[in-house]
Amino acid sequence: MPVKSSASFRVTALPVVVIAQLLAAAVLTLTLVWVLHFRGGVSWDWSSTRQLVYTAHPLFMVIGLIICTGEAIMAYRIVLGPREAKKAVHLLLHLVALAFTAVGLYASFKFHHDVGAPDIRSLHAWLGITTVSLYALQWLVAFVYFVFPGAVMTMRADYAPWHIFFGIVIFLMAVCTAETGLARFIFPVIGYPSEAFVVNFAGLAILMFGVAVVLAAILPSRY
Repeated sequence: MPVKSSASFRVTALPVVVIAQLLAAAVLTLTLVWVLHFRGGVSWDWSSTRQLVYTAHPLFMVIGLIICTGEAIMAYRIVLGPREAKKAVHLLLHLVALAFTAVGLYASFKFHHDVGAPDIRSLHAWLGITTVSLYALQWLVAFVYFVFPGAVMTMRADYAPWHIFFGIVIFLMAVCTAETGLARFIFPVIGYPSEAFVVNFAGLAILMFGVAVVLAAILPSRY
């Protein structure tokens, strides 16, 4: 049997980006179904519905650290137009992700304070704080190197590969944090198999979305 040319096995980022968008929609849908249907929604009334305040934590963290971050990484594959436009969308989406994350963290710390529970005791919390801290640091360093007028081109060129590497690592840390967080939520839900199924499928969708985002980032945009 003749061996096909290696070019026939090449894959561009486009089909992976499409799959990633479908997975992002699945992640958002499953998270909303879980939060709104099984957990009763989200409330900012601290005095009477503390559990609903805590529910805001996974919702905003998934939207911020998972979906918005994934879309920001794929911005250079999705946005049409000049590179400056892609860079602007990339930077803005990361900023939006940080905003959602800040709200999610506030909900978690506020809930723990109201019920008298200790903070940052679990592996999920350790991963989350480390991920958010590195995320903010990565955004600030990238702003200095790629947006600040004083950065020279050689500095940008030298830092660019490291920016991509650390960006992917931090995103994968966010995926791991989300998975451990879902496991913490679903562990006590023994008598509610329907909720467990929704959460488990959400976890699988988050994992597959993470893989698709990384693959879209490393594949060429065209042949």
